[in-house]
Amino acid sequence: MSSGLIFVLSAPSGAGKGTVLKQVMERVPGLALSISHTTRASRSGEADGVHYHFTDRDEFRTMIARGDFLEWAEVHGNMYGTSRWALETLLAQGLDVVLEIDVQGAGQVLRKMPAPPVTVFLIPPSLAEMERRLRARATENEGALSLRLANAEQEMRVVADYEYLVVNDRVEDAARQLAAIIYAERAKHRRLLSGAPAPLWSGR
Repeated sequence: MSSGLIFVLSAPSGAGKGTVLKQVMERVPGLALSISHTTRASRSGEADGVHYHFTDRDEFRTMIARGDFLEWAEVHGNMYGTSRWALETLLAQGLDVVLEIDVQGAGQVLRKMPAPPVTVFLIPPSLAEMERRLRARATENEGALSLRLANAEQEMRVVADYEYLVVNDRVEDAARQLAAIIYAERAKHRRLLSGAPAPLWSGR
């Protein structure tokens, strides 16, 4: 059974990665989203096991000690991690897997994976637009919002470390670009597996 590709998607808060990913998941067959574990409280409309695996800090630290996580990080005062077993299960099924993780987690994955994943950074069209989106979401108080904005500025300094950059000005356009990246990487992977392709024409 073939093993799928890994796509790492990072973005600052307010970039709209959840909305973009939803459209991509609907458009691209054979694609799975790795569901992270987190200690943060669920938001309105979020379901355990669908958006995140919600857990408490004691259980999360137990999972760290057991080596259950491929990567984990503490972001905005909450802990997030990617289960090794869940990822390996999806890849073994031949699915391509998207890891929706922050820049700390992405760095860990790049250091640990024998074959580097495809990395994509999603950004809003401007910091002002990012702040507008975060305020419209109305899920944090002013202190938490300020922390997210400060962290976002730090995260965007590592954009050059990613292979692809997608600007989410319009969700439909960003989703189309991300889907195109996935299809292009699939085609590249198949070519590398099969060796150099034969010429398409003889030149006569």
